[in-house]
Amino acid sequence: MIWRLINSNLADGATNMAVDEAILHAHAQGSVPPTIRFYGWSKPTLSIGYFQKILSEIDIAVCSARGIDIVRRLTGGRAVLHDQELTYSIIVNEDHPLIPKTVTASYRFLSEGLLQALHSLGIPARMNVPRAAYGQVRLSHSSAACFDAVSHYEITADGRKIIGSAQLRKDGILLQHGSILLNFSPEDLIAVMRPMPGISKSSLTEMMKAKVTSITDQVGRPVCWQEAYTIFVEKLGPALGIDLQTGELSSQEREQSDLLMYTKYSTEEWTYRR
Repeated sequence: MIWRLINSNLADGATNMAVDEAILHAHAQGSVPPTIRFYGWSKPTLSIGYFQKILSEIDIAVCSARGIDIVRRLTGGRAVLHDQELTYSIIVNEDHPLIPKTVTASYRFLSEGLLQALHSLGIPARMNVPRAAYGQVRLSHSSAACFDAVSHYEITADGRKIIGSAQLRKDGILLQHGSILLNFSPEDLIAVMRPMPGISKSSLTEMMKAKVTSITDQVGRPVCWQEAYTIFVEKLGPALGIDLQTGELSSQEREQSDLLMYTKYSTEEWTYRR
């Protein structure tokens, strides 16, 4: 069970999303192995879910004034403000013998590795099992932000969300990526949201404080990207029963990601498609 490990360091939002999709296509063609990739963001970036209506849910003017980029993800879910975080992506054939067939079961399996890394930091994290089925909680959400609600087998600490993930299955391939919060500012996230009628930004901010935590909050000291990366790499392989071997993007993946970045993820046609 040899999987490839890629450390992409920091990049802009369009590049990060393009690389994830390029790996998906390459793996679907059988030219690269299952891959776990870690990356960060060269500047604050708001990623919005594939189905989100950007103009009604996101305050574009605030994003522009604050120098926050916007990118639309290939995966569903709601908006995430990527800044002080370690981001992961997992790309693997959905018929892989380790991967459960259902979305919720695969979330549970993949979350186990993330959970073990948090435990090694001394964080009392657990997988959440909400009453509502995955994908059926959106009607109760009070904002367009990802971290104001928890889905099946997402990870919480002290009852507050600490990792937010989204999953897609396309061309027989599972892509799951998510945000591991090193630090978190509810004020910054809510500032770029358009709340539902009757809900104030101040009340949403207070709600976020009660629902979201970060690694820094939990361990009581700053945890940098490199430290978190080292710990998650150390714990993920054994927890998932795989051998992670460090690798790089192939020339095919680099060419594909460049093309996707310029023709898709950096274009207004893609970003503002809804």
